[in-house]
Amino acid sequence: MNRFIFSCVGVALSISTAMAQGMSDKGPTMGWSSWNTYGFNISEEIIKKQAMAMRSKGYLAAGYTYVNIDDGYFGGRDEDGHLLIHPTRFPNGMKVVVDYIHKLGMKAGIYSDAGKNTCASYFGGDKIGEGVGLLGHEDDDANLWFNDLGFDFIKVDFCGGSPGHNKDHLQLNEEQRYRAIWKAILNTGRTDVRMNICRWAFPGTWASEVSTSWRTTGDINCSWNSIKSILKENVYLSGFCGPNSFNDMDMLEVGRGLSAEEDKTHFGMWCIMDSPLLIGCDVSNASDDARKLMCNKELIALNQDTLYQQAYVVKRDGELYVMVKDLEVEHGTVRAVALLNLSDVASDMEIALSDLDLGGTVKVRDLFLKHDQADVTDTLKVRVPSHGTRIYRLEAETRYERTLYEAETAFLSAYQELVNNQTLPSAIFQESDMCSGGAKVGWLGNAQNNDLRWRNVYSSGGGNYTMTLDFITGESRTVNVQVNGKTVKRVAARAAGWDNIQSVSLDIELLPGLNEIRLFNSAAWMPDIDCMHLKYNGPTGIDSMRPVKKSENIYSLDGIRWQSGDGLLSGIYVIDGRKIAVRR
Repeated sequence: MNRFIFSCVGVALSISTAMAQGMSDKGPTMGWSSWNTYGFNISEEIIKKQAMAMRSKGYLAAGYTYVNIDDGYFGGRDEDGHLLIHPTRFPNGMKVVVDYIHKLGMKAGIYSDAGKNTCASYFGGDKIGEGVGLLGHEDDDANLWFNDLGFDFIKVDFCGGSPGHNKDHLQLNEEQRYRAIWKAILNTGRTDVRMNICRWAFPGTWASEVSTSWRTTGDINCSWNSIKSILKENVYLSGFCGPNSFNDMDMLEVGRGLSAEEDKTHFGMWCIMDSPLLIGCDVSNASDDARKLMCNKELIALNQDTLYQQAYVVKRDGELYVMVKDLEVEHGTVRAVALLNLSDVASDMEIALSDLDLGGTVKVRDLFLKHDQADVTDTLKVRVPSHGTRIYRLEAETRYERTLYEAETAFLSAYQELVNNQTLPSAIFQESDMCSGGAKVGWLGNAQNNDLRWRNVYSSGGGNYTMTLDFITGESRTVNVQVNGKTVKRVAARAAGWDNIQSVSLDIELLPGLNEIRLFNSAAWMPDIDCMHLKYNGPTGIDSMRPVKKSENIYSLDGIRWQSGDGLLSGIYVIDGRKIAVRR
């Protein structure tokens, strides 16, 4: 049986309150970007028109703060190497544009490249943009953008650092280049600038030290195949999301030709997965449906929720996914769930509330319709159209401790997608139909930091647990298990074939609140990991009850509140001035 978690009644925030608090500098970037609609054919007039539309049509009020100027504003460099602004696209320079954006109550973003050339100057034939990349000009360009001109955000591409994307065939080191650029930004004295790494793949866990977001895929385009591909690449990256650290699924294509259901899936999933929300359409001429969708404050509240969580997969059946995350209070009774149908046929989808760690009567609110649905008590069921998604805010009576931790929801310390994972030992996520969540983590170990960490293992009161590890291996391997920094056991994994799941169990002690469970082997490869199960082995029997507050005569047994002499009760109790909900 799941162990109960009791949250304080009245602590959970309303959607409007969460949204207001979520519009902070720690959440995913929200705004508009010029590239999807205009490419490098931009101008002062276009940028000002879009900025005004952002304000007048309600986008700013919905939380879209940044107006980002992408590639195409460059005018080369002068004889001293100083950056020039395009003489005809921006005849009055860039300062007037930045000032205009600021006067409208928004922030201004700019673009560059980590190498010598930008992508448009190489692939788009925008020759005046050649040689305008940051390489060799980091401090000078940063001072121009963030001190002289007053920009607040920068997207840094990598065409100039990838040999197939620049005429000099330069092959630069991503981490070195982006760290150098971030250092130059800090040298300006500005501490409020946001940097986006645009390397078209997950660059490495170091990215969170120098940027607020990083692209995880190739460029988006206005097609269902593009949206679907990006979603499938990001569903297993929840372990790398946190305050000021977001997986960027690229700019929005909403309002540019997708079907209504595809637009909803695109925007809704970007919201619940905490991707930056950068509008890519012409907002001055967007359809009313597109505007209403992108200004849906209840969906935006998922994206800007101050827990900064990316939804993770709790159930998968082929191209049908159920994903969930906490809202408002970590390990509280409010969660958001998405039922995602990537297939080409409508499907009946369902999820047991217990699989979402929720119990009792659950209130359901449809966030697309902004309408309360009928309460549910056991299972959430819905028919989801092809390419469609249904997203709900769930408020339950009871929250259970999580008992199943999929490997693909963990943090992998060495994870990266730039270099062959066997050349540079780094684990990878691999789809596998035999695994509980449809995926596993392979190629772990053989290096000090090539480990797997569940960093959010929650125990309401601490205590003894049985940890069961499900794994796959075709040869004898070992894995070290560490709990909160202390190695508790070295587990031997016998060879049973790469098509068989084995299990091993051990007892561990967890502390109240958040714990970290780490799997590692610095000297050799580990088995592939499917998932971890936790079973609470806390006190049993009435003699083992622990007092919560003696004067209230309320006790805790196996996570369930009892009142001495009256048996198991349901109801509301006041303990230390707080209301505690007690459920069977």
